[in-house]
Amino acid sequence: MSKHQFISVERDGHTLILTLNRPEVMNALHAPAHFECHAAIDAFAADPSLWVLVITGAGERAFSAGNDLKFHAAGGSLEMPPSGFGGVTSRFDLNKPVIAAVNGLAFGGGFEVALATDIIIASSHAVFALPEPRVGLAALAGGLHRLPRAIGLKRAMGMILTARRVSAEEGFALGFVHAVTEPGAALATALQLAREIEQCSPAAIRAAKSAVMRGADMPLADAIAQQWQWPDVRAMRASPDAIEGPRSFAEKRPPNWSES
Repeated sequence: MSKHQFISVERDGHTLILTLNRPEVMNALHAPAHFECHAAIDAFAADPSLWVLVITGAGERAFSAGNDLKFHAAGGSLEMPPSGFGGVTSRFDLNKPVIAAVNGLAFGGGFEVALATDIIIASSHAVFALPEPRVGLAALAGGLHRLPRAIGLKRAMGMILTARRVSAEEGFALGFVHAVTEPGAALATALQLAREIEQCSPAAIRAAKSAVMRGADMPLADAIAQQWQWPDVRAMRASPDAIEGPRSFAEKRPPNWSES
């Protein structure tokens, strides 16, 4: 485990587990925690031997209650790293997959951190909400933009304008939750999913994520035409994996993927 003060990081094979570790305040985040997350995810992005990031919260009560309002009310700093809330909400260049293991409530910025990941795994007792309007604020760490893109404008507005709470099962029905687990099993399920990702070529996974994200707001014909020139797609095609994959298939053996 790491020696951070407000988070912990642990390596599990090619996966890094980042735990928001402020259970005494429901894993709410403040400026020092944001900067710890920022540095840890920077290190993950730069390490070629790490292929998947899993973000979770300490304890069984909360993934993250979001912004630490008491810290701010007491005069605490509002400073934020360039990567945004939790080191992820304004990070748009991370080409490795990120999974949220939501083990309890995910409110406000906590929900926005989850929405900024690629896949959300939720415990059956998880609850999601953007409650900022109830304290005179708005979800400006990406929630107002990511939620409509994830579930559609009208359904998102129904959540945003009422600040209502949504269960894990409803989140699954709406489409922003990938899978619902038994209580206490969100992290284990996320790690199982990470193992499945690790069976794939990391170069191919990076190319796939980059193509999806770059092409999401483009006309379909343009995305298909331009994708061949995008850096991660070019890197995939030049990677040793492009030879190792077909060769291992033909030789009926597990592939030995490159970390480059």
